[in-house]
Amino acid sequence: MNSLPPSPLRLTYLDADDTVRIELHGDFDYERADDLLDAVVRILADRTGLKDLHLHCGNLTAVDSTGLSTLLMIRRHTDVAGVQLHIVDRPVCLDRILELTGTLPHLTAGRTGQGGQGASSPAMRAEAAAREEPVQVRSSGYEGT
Repeated sequence: MNSLPPSPLRLTYLDADDTVRIELHGDFDYERADDLLDAVVRILADRTGLKDLHLHCGNLTAVDSTGLSTLLMIRRHTDVAGVQLHIVDRPVCLDRILELTGTLPHLTAGRTGQGGQGASSPAMRAEAAAREEPVQVRSSGYEGT
């Protein structure tokens, strides 16, 4: 049986006023996942008025656990920046790993901080933490005497 050589991840950018679209082509794996994360971090730092980040995944040929981890990190970065992440045109290989790991709802839901789901900026998170009341915790494990 012949196997195909890996196809390196290639990124294509499309930029609008308040939206950036990144098209992913090839294998989203250990070898190149950092390329996407670096690009997203740079875009979020440079584009303060950005509202939406679209990751178009229709041309992905493979996704591994590092690709999944990278998507989760990107979600954290976009939430902090107040940017809505859209992961669209997902191929079967991506949907399968998202479903198996239970991350599909998290990565495809609205931005954290919308609709009372949690604070999206560091200041809002600090304010929410200041309002929280401490809860006494009791061990449920064995307490030997």
